[in-house]
Amino acid sequence: MTIDATLDWYVPDQSSLDKALARTTHLGIAAHQDDIEIIGFHGIAECYQCSDHWFSAIVLTDGSGAPRSGPYHNYSDEQLAGVRKQEQHKAADIGQYSVVTQFGAKSDELKGGINTSIVEKLVRILEVAQAKVVYLHNLFDRHETHVSVSIHALEALRKLANHQQPKEVYAVEVWRDLDWLPEAYRVQLDVSEHRKLFAELINAFDSQINGGKRYDLAAPARHLVNATFGHSHSVDTTPCVSLAMNLLPLLHDKSLSCADFVSHILNEFKSDVMSCVNPYTGHEEQ
Repeated sequence: MTIDATLDWYVPDQSSLDKALARTTHLGIAAHQDDIEIIGFHGIAECYQCSDHWFSAIVLTDGSGAPRSGPYHNYSDEQLAGVRKQEQHKAADIGQYSVVTQFGAKSDELKGGINTSIVEKLVRILEVAQAKVVYLHNLFDRHETHVSVSIHALEALRKLANHQQPKEVYAVEVWRDLDWLPEAYRVQLDVSEHRKLFAELINAFDSQINGGKRYDLAAPARHLVNATFGHSHSVDTTPCVSLAMNLLPLLHDKSLSCADFVSHILNEFKSDVMSCVNPYTGHEEQ
């Protein structure tokens, strides 16, 4: 493919960019540096030290708006963006990614509607990569930039020919847990393998951890919590779980809007909750 010089490309093993994209089997598309490692660890672990599975990453924003304290307290947005870019390269080395692409966009470029330029760039990459498994932010995430990135990614995925589309699309929790999601839409991703690798990946982002956000403690704790509290009437089947929502319905039915999709899920959640509560209140579900 023609290299877009406006993007930051990084191939850890120094293969050609075309080769690095074409061998991709698992792909994460995220808003910020270190989001990839949280939403995409299931894929990173499946591809780690595996010759026929390769994880690639696309990060859309420059991460310059992150909160900061400690040694990074006085960093300008530009300085922080530079640090975060290099941290993402470091994580790619640790996780043996195939390629990392960083768009360096500002969050405002993604909010308030579809940015066709970003969608077009995504399409060109996706047409070459043709990943079988894609990881996104979940549509119930309370971080607006996260949701906007997933909607842009879905817009690009919908533009692919049928044979180019992924077989699985998982939208993973970050800023809102998904343990409440109705079982028909909730996916439990087993992330029990390579726990040392997960710790190393999260710790690659020093500007976040020593900058005031203890993702190194919170992210692995969430995996443990998900595994134990996933099912009340059965024993744990795996020690670590990442929760996601299945977004394939949005690829299979291109007339289905994201808004209608999430509204339907919320209605199912309401019905599920009220079916337990109503017998004790004497009220019928409205």
